[in-house]
Amino acid sequence: MELAELVRYARGEEPAHLLLKNARLVNVLSGEIIHTNVAVVRSRIVGLGDGYEAEKVIDLEGAYLAPGFIDAHVHIESSMAPPSEFARTVVPRGTTTVVTDPHEIANVLGLDGIRFMFENAKYGPLSMYVMASSCVPATTMETNGATLHWYDLVSLKSDPWVLGLAEVMNFPGVIFGDDEVLDKLRIFREEVIDGHAPGVTGKALQAYVATGIGSDHEATTVEEALEKLRAGMTIFIREATNAHNLKDLLPLVTERNHHRICFCTDDRQPADLLDQGHIDYMVRTAIAEGIDPIIAFRMATWNPAQYFRLHDRGAITPGRRADMIVFDDLHAPRPRLVFRGGKLVAKNGVMTVPPRTIPARALRHTMNVAWEKVNFDIPAEGRVARVIGHIPNQLITKHLQLEVPIVEGLAQADPGRDILKMAVIERHMHSGNVGKGFIQGIGLKRGALASSVAHDHHNIVVVGADDLSMMTAARRVAEMGGGLVAVDGERVLAEVPLPLAGLMSKEPMEVIRDQVDAAIKAAQFLGSPLHDPFMGMSFMALEVIPSLKLTDLGLVDVDKFEFVPLWVS
Repeated sequence: MELAELVRYARGEEPAHLLLKNARLVNVLSGEIIHTNVAVVRSRIVGLGDGYEAEKVIDLEGAYLAPGFIDAHVHIESSMAPPSEFARTVVPRGTTTVVTDPHEIANVLGLDGIRFMFENAKYGPLSMYVMASSCVPATTMETNGATLHWYDLVSLKSDPWVLGLAEVMNFPGVIFGDDEVLDKLRIFREEVIDGHAPGVTGKALQAYVATGIGSDHEATTVEEALEKLRAGMTIFIREATNAHNLKDLLPLVTERNHHRICFCTDDRQPADLLDQGHIDYMVRTAIAEGIDPIIAFRMATWNPAQYFRLHDRGAITPGRRADMIVFDDLHAPRPRLVFRGGKLVAKNGVMTVPPRTIPARALRHTMNVAWEKVNFDIPAEGRVARVIGHIPNQLITKHLQLEVPIVEGLAQADPGRDILKMAVIERHMHSGNVGKGFIQGIGLKRGALASSVAHDHHNIVVVGADDLSMMTAARRVAEMGGGLVAVDGERVLAEVPLPLAGLMSKEPMEVIRDQVDAAIKAAQFLGSPLHDPFMGMSFMALEVIPSLKLTDLGLVDVDKFEFVPLWVS
């Protein structure tokens, strides 16, 4: 809106387009609840208070009015839905802006994948900002589908929807001065740079922060988060499907430091989005845990807007975007009206605007497996092996050393002791690479699980009690063009097709949820006690989160940041 026009409406010389009357405004700037009216013209708030007239008036009758929620860090692909369907799910829950790192699809399809995300989100009901993916690949200890160098990322800098550099996951590369990593930091030095530094402390943390990296969402304890806060980082408290850090980190929040804390969901799957919610769930939980409601709202609105320099949103004041939510209970806010850019886009949990017709964009085939080289034999070179110790609801793992059974010179799974085989099959370059190892904590008594969602390279990860089941599962994933599958021997029990880059479905979120629920139920039928074994499994191949992980190139000791042999003795 041109400034002279904005001023004219703000003075009340012409009727606004929309007037929200009798609101209890949650003012995240003054820290007050104010009884007022809010005048809106097109996408902008033009004034607060009495004396405004409008073409359309909505009497809120004392309901609360707050800014729309902002997710500070999310991988939309982890919802297994593209941006358009993700928006249909989270906007009715009050999220009007997200800051996404599309590095999941970028690791499969490079810049073409990022462009797909932009096109799918364009003109939709959700403001999707992007952080340029910094770690494609995450490290040199994996094989992925694309590589983004610093000069590739330059092409994204001029896009107004790109805010900066996404989570710098290769923290050892930063700390030890790897030029390829530092070049990416250099070209984004004037923009926002997000971090990813699990367990980094002391002088290593000082070196990491000194490069201009401004945030971290990997803290799991108050002590870790506080050290990072003291070092100058903004803390994103995360509540994902497989990383439940919210309640553990809320004791960090005080009246003095909360302005440096935001909420994010990172990786959240369909059932949690549909049943619990999105950022609204984090706000409700924080309030229930004793956080002052206005502070909770600030961490979900104003704080991320300020951190990402989105100065047109995050609060309800004249001149800002009219991204707003209406709800009735300050202590358990559930949005019943959602306005995005002054337009009512959701009411009572349902979108009020029709879905946009999205032109089909062909994505190249991403299942290029050299099956003639794939097997799950593990020749015994000792009796004690390094074993990944999966920890429920955490991304970090234990580095175990356990004796495994040997039969005719080949190491075997031992379901009775919850020691399963794990393999990572390269699916991008037809290389035939297969990383093989063992994992404890998934809990299968028989059968196998496989998935093409394996952060961040997204090769095929398979965990099983026997080789036949593992091969059946892996091949079925490839046949579907990607997805999740649970099998018992040669019998497929349940599957979730993800044909978009092996990461996302073409189905509505509710259908995806039902398919995932069936796959989880099948996994539990096979013996797994986990809430979501597929989500847990997907992080067991991510070699930037301690302590022991497996990629297609081998077993990685993340603490030492080096490959280690499977056999100890």
